[in-house]
This record gives sequence, structure tokens and C-alpha cells, in this order.
Amino acid sequence: MIRRIWRAWTTTEKASAYEALLNDEVFVNIKKRGVEGFRNVHLLRRDHAEEVEFVILMTFDSIDAVKALVGETYEVAFVPDKARAILSRFDERAQHYEVRIIMER
Repeated sequence: MIRRIWRAWTTTEKASAYEALLNDEVFVNIKKRGVEGFRNVHLLRRDHAEEVEFVILMTFDSIDAVKALVGETYEVAFVPDKARAILSRFDERAQHYEVRIIMER
């Protein structure tokens, strides 16, 4: 199992708009693609004094599933123009980790 991690930041004023864009468009489009091996996406938000940080965690069965969603250059972050207009900065590359242990309650 692979966990894809990516971070982005925006202003406090634009944070709700970015969250809505992710929820209403980006994540909906990911789900519609029906990529075999895509398991889920989690959105984390942390408010700082002058900006808001978002972390997107995506889970896949394999690197091949990641590539099926985002292409062969899977480490390069895909940031739609609408998101670029809202964000103040973001990671240029996503990080990918092999999940070794999951402990559940």
C-alpha cells in the first residue's frame, strides 16, 4: 500500500474557498475516474496565525495505481489553475511512502 502526501498553504481568507474547491471539484473528479487501486483521500487542515496549511493524504494499492491517476511523472504535483489562483505556495512534488504498519483500534 502507498500513501501519497502533499502540502499546500493559503491565506486565512482563502482557506474555505480552497477547501470547497477540493471537496466539490477535485475530489469528485478523482472519484469519477474510478482508478483501480485508489482507496481514499484525507484532507487535513491546520490554521496558523497568518496562513492555513492543508495536507492531502491519498492511499493507493501500489505505485502503478498512483501512476494510473496522475501519470508517469507521479511525483510532480498536479495543481489545477483554479487551485493555483487560491494558494500562496505548495509542494512542487508529492511524497510517496510504502505503508508498513496500520494499527487500528
